[in-house]
Amino acid sequence: AIDPAKDVDGLHPTNLGRLLRGETSGPIPCTPQGVMHLLAASGVDPAGAHAVVVGRSSLVGRPLAVLLANKAAGANATVTLCHTGTADLAAHTRTADILVVAAGRPGTVTAEMVKPGATVIDVGTNRIDDATRKRGWRLVGDVDFAGVSEVAGRITRVPGGVGPMTIAMLLANTVRAARVAAR
Repeated sequence: AIDPAKDVDGLHPTNLGRLLRGETSGPIPCTPQGVMHLLAASGVDPAGAHAVVVGRSSLVGRPLAVLLANKAAGANATVTLCHTGTADLAAHTRTADILVVAAGRPGTVTAEMVKPGATVIDVGTNRIDDATRKRGWRLVGDVDFAGVSEVAGRITRVPGGVGPMTIAMLLANTVRAARVAAR
């Protein structure tokens, strides 16, 4: 097993356990960390907001729910964690000030499911067939971008939204791990 101090992905069980205890000084999973940075850079303060996370994976959904709920600057949201098996998903998503979708299914969230003015972060990356493209496919998120962009106050694109932030956070975690190792 990898040494938790060298875990640049932030997914070692020790590091996930620390995150659950509210410790954010160690490696944090890259995609959730990237989402938090996107919110901060966009001037969206989760404090006091209702955040709905659709997706319960240990890679994105659960760590992100913990980060959003942490009692800390740039967090402190009230969080609802949903998934593809949630009954009446739309009833939950329509109440979200911040909606993060990481379900792994294209079209999971449509315009009718979004509160007007909400911030929508689409983490999904799905390859779908598209005969109009040279390669025969294209990437889409979990959110119907065309429809939801008419309702949301802010929305991320797929590709080009969360993906580059994930890579940036991986690099930041790598630099942090190198500095710790150099001590």
